[in-house]
Amino acid sequence: MDFTAHSNLVTADTVAFFKQSHHMLIDGKWVDAISGARLEVHDPADEKQIATVPAGDQHDIDLAVIAARKAFELGDWHHMRPAQRERLLLKLADLVEANAQSMAEIESIDNGKSVTVARYVDVALTVDFFRYMAGWATKIEGTTNDVSAPFAPKNKFVAFTRKEPVGVVGAIVAWNFPLLLAAWKLGPALATGCTVVLKPAEQTPMSALRLGELIQEAGYPAGVVNIVTGYGHSAGAALARHPGIDKITFTGSTEVGKMVGKAALENMTRISLELGGKSPIIVLDDCDPAVAAAGAASAIFFNAGQVCCAGSRLYVHKKIFDRVVSDLSDLAVKMKVGSGLDPSTELGPLVSRAQMDRVCSYIDSGIEQGASAASGGARFGSTGFFVQPTVLVDVNPMMRVVQEEIFGPVLVAMPYDDLDQVAAWANDTTYGLSASIWSNDLSRVHRLIPKIKAGTVWVNCHNILDSAMPFGGYKQSGMGREMGKTCLDAYTESKSVIMSV
Repeated sequence: MDFTAHSNLVTADTVAFFKQSHHMLIDGKWVDAISGARLEVHDPADEKQIATVPAGDQHDIDLAVIAARKAFELGDWHHMRPAQRERLLLKLADLVEANAQSMAEIESIDNGKSVTVARYVDVALTVDFFRYMAGWATKIEGTTNDVSAPFAPKNKFVAFTRKEPVGVVGAIVAWNFPLLLAAWKLGPALATGCTVVLKPAEQTPMSALRLGELIQEAGYPAGVVNIVTGYGHSAGAALARHPGIDKITFTGSTEVGKMVGKAALENMTRISLELGGKSPIIVLDDCDPAVAAAGAASAIFFNAGQVCCAGSRLYVHKKIFDRVVSDLSDLAVKMKVGSGLDPSTELGPLVSRAQMDRVCSYIDSGIEQGASAASGGARFGSTGFFVQPTVLVDVNPMMRVVQEEIFGPVLVAMPYDDLDQVAAWANDTTYGLSASIWSNDLSRVHRLIPKIKAGTVWVNCHNILDSAMPFGGYKQSGMGREMGKTCLDAYTESKSVIMSV
């Protein structure tokens, strides 16, 4: 392992973390995979190996599920009061905040993203979400009901409902926001009293392992949170189909999400899936072209376009289309592309060679079908997994680059005539995760919002998330919601109690 290139750019805590031997967390202990197999972890900015982690499989998942089941049914966690769970989540949030810079550096090195973005977006949102969920731990409640059973008119009843933790949760997270997505799963699970087996993506396992260290430091009982590293086709698949799991929560591609859902269905495991997107950016004719261009650039190039809700389809009214595309292309050309550890970097690498090749193949496909690159259109440099920020024009709705999720810094831009037309185009996809509308004409904005089939609609902004706001999609963008009070329903069962008195 070669970490010398990073040692003078990061904190001593980060250097120490990467230099140590890395293990999985099962039943409160750091262990190797039963098979002894390990997988390599690489820095996508320079392609060098930075660590190895255990390559867990079915056998390790079995042990983790057993530990989680024991903790849920028999251990201290089973008897813990809501206020105690609240305090533990708050302590975990404090620890993440205290180690924020190092956590951001780990995320940057492992994923490739800007360390500044990781510090002030990923880590900041993680801290905020843990604190938000901590508050819900003491506020999970049922209802009392009057019974109207028509076949027992003379009987008296007392009826109420209870919200109970669903049990052992299997959490599988994607590689684009490894820490934050883990928090989105762990927060509601721990607030409601569930236990968890977390499987981070094989490309980006490092922040999950560091989070595991902080979970232990916070004082969580053994087995409450278990972290199994490994490949998706082995450890992830084993978790999805495991009969000892009560709920699966997955974030990733729609293709893999369907496989996870089918595997879970065999055991009638509860599922929530946050999947892909092909989100439209709709610019009305009253919008300042410069504002629209800057908004579109942020919507697609944030995190190198590796965002499920990235604004990857730009629809601009024909009156200002050429100006917006020109301004956007200028912004794209001037973006600083480089390592996420460089504070001046605006666009980092993609997570892996496979992802880089996939994105480049989409660009090639679009150009072969008649699209033109107003900016970008190729790999950037010869080392690292970089792709130029790309804007494609001369596209039509039938092209793959318009219909399919690319998951990279690639935007397709199209002019439109009227609101009905652009609403139809915006909905002409299998996805429905998010959309943004850019205009100061609130009357037209309010008329357009109900027409857009998406779980989130932003107005004059994009990629803005808040812990109190539910996040998820329509159609093949998923099932269920992350964040907000709504997400608690996915981690609880409702029990009806009727008593004759």
